[in-house]
Amino acid sequence: MLRRGGRLAVILLGAALVGVSPFAASAQRPGAPYRIGVLNDARTANHPAVDGLKAGLRQLGLEEGRDVVFDVRLTDGTSPGMGAAAAALAKAGVDLVFTSTEAATLGARAATQTIPIVFTLVGDPVAAGLVNSLAHPGGNVTGVSSLTSQLIAKRLEALTTLSPGLRRVWIIGHGGDPVSTAAAAGVASRFGLVVVSRSVNTSDELERALGEILPGDALMVPDLATLDISAVLLEASLARRIPAVFSSELWVSHGGLVSYGADYRAQGVQAARLVAKILRGARPADLPVESAGPIVFAVNLKTASALGLAVPRQVLFRADVIRR
Repeated sequence: MLRRGGRLAVILLGAALVGVSPFAASAQRPGAPYRIGVLNDARTANHPAVDGLKAGLRQLGLEEGRDVVFDVRLTDGTSPGMGAAAAALAKAGVDLVFTSTEAATLGARAATQTIPIVFTLVGDPVAAGLVNSLAHPGGNVTGVSSLTSQLIAKRLEALTTLSPGLRRVWIIGHGGDPVSTAAAAGVASRFGLVVVSRSVNTSDELERALGEILPGDALMVPDLATLDISAVLLEASLARRIPAVFSSELWVSHGGLVSYGADYRAQGVQAARLVAKILRGARPADLPVESAGPIVFAVNLKTASALGLAVPRQVLFRADVIRR
């Protein structure tokens, strides 16, 4: 459930009554616009979560250029690049850091314990050690959780429904993905599956891991631009006819078989409310971590056909997005 603070609700109501933006006052603050640092593992400045953040802030009356400016740091999709970019943002003295993915958020927190950090695309922020609890984050970090642990069972269910003969599902991630692996291992037996986890740190290791996948196996693809893992796994899935489940409909739109999870852009829009509250003086420690929503179930019928899979009627009834 999306959470709105009572104070913000009063501000919005008052603004509606007088016909002005709830952030008109902040737009008139003396000095330069708020500076928001952006950190993720994308190789370009464009990222769906950042696009969503900008759209969400506009809806709240914070216009880019007038009220906020964005300092986007490219990381080259590498851990050293992430650390250097995070340190540069902290040194630049931005008002807030907006992150996407666990690695980016850990990098930002390692660089600063004072500048507020708002994250997206983090599956389990408590397990990652980013916050003390969802209700009481503590420290300088809060954000929107993409619910990796809670959604693993639904993703496995989607895979086995589309491909009933599956016996093994692979989780391949940069430096390992203990949250996804532990969550998957905990429910895999329910679907008659064995989970195989591989940690890769180079492109060669990624290729070797792909070489171990056997006919009848499947992939659970992480939210990672590091080493282009998600894109490489998508290509391998299509080229080698390996069923794969993704965390976002974005990948199904590019040919992925099936996905179950929150939209990247929508997480950015949702996080904008937290960002706006912090820019107006709220402390991250006092803003509970929100669960991402809405959750979207998507399936690609063309890909299912190419993989030789029949899509059951119940999947068509349940799917929010059907690609043909």
